[in-house]
Amino acid sequence: MATGQQARMSYVFVSGYTVLAVAFGLVPTLYALYLSVMRDGRFVGVDNFVRVVGDFRFLPAVQHVALFVAIWLTCLLAFVVVLALVVHSIGQRWLSSSIRFIYYIPGALAGASSVVLWLFLLDPTVSPVSAVLHLFGLETFVQTVSPGNLPVIFAIIAFWTGAGGWIVVMYGALNNIPREVMEAARIDGAGPIRTARHIQLPMMRKWISYMAIMSLAAGTQLFVEPRVLSQASKGVVPIDYSLNQLAYLYAFKQNDNNGSAAIAVLLLVVSLALSMFFVIKGGLFERD
Repeated sequence: MATGQQARMSYVFVSGYTVLAVAFGLVPTLYALYLSVMRDGRFVGVDNFVRVVGDFRFLPAVQHVALFVAIWLTCLLAFVVVLALVVHSIGQRWLSSSIRFIYYIPGALAGASSVVLWLFLLDPTVSPVSAVLHLFGLETFVQTVSPGNLPVIFAIIAFWTGAGGWIVVMYGALNNIPREVMEAARIDGAGPIRTARHIQLPMMRKWISYMAIMSLAAGTQLFVEPRVLSQASKGVVPIDYSLNQLAYLYAFKQNDNNGSAAIAVLLLVVSLALSMFFVIKGGLFERD
């Protein structure tokens, strides 16, 4: 009886997410698929895909997003895991909790507001870290946000905004490792580095894979940061820097919803393919 009641309650809890996922995930995806193969009310097959791929702005946008995602994911996976291990190893509970809280604060800022804050930090004439910018030969805001620096700048902003939340998640994953396993490692003489390498990292594999998938999905949707910087720099950052910006231009400047949908579908296919790689490598759906 209790089992049946628990099952019904489970369906109630899941139903809210399911409704929202269908309304704002599945239905828009199917509509984008439909638009991507239509034009002027006629079925055109892959013509829209050929057209957007042939656009001179498409390949640069792909390169920008790919470089940003590569830098960001590499830094995120490496530093978040290391910082989570360091925080978890701190014996003083109050100190560990305080550090996690400090890490999490930047994540409380919305994307646009964090970019506005970074506009201030990236201007060498007013920035509190102007000395650091001067060390890299950056004397003006325009020099700082030049296209060659943007992948690193966007990666730093994304890391600053998102890393804290993931450190808290990884800390929770470390707490799930059975105490007996950690005690056995200590009795066998394993130090912190060997314990992390042979015990903690393998047992965090699914969580790291989950972080990679979610961060990849967010990274390929790069939009707010280059758009705000483009407006602030008066065009130094191009308005078609990322694929999402290009899709925006197609939909709202060129009145070409079919081309915009084609870009969205291409992004979806690439993101799903890369996500499957992390799912398989990370054993995300394997049973323990």
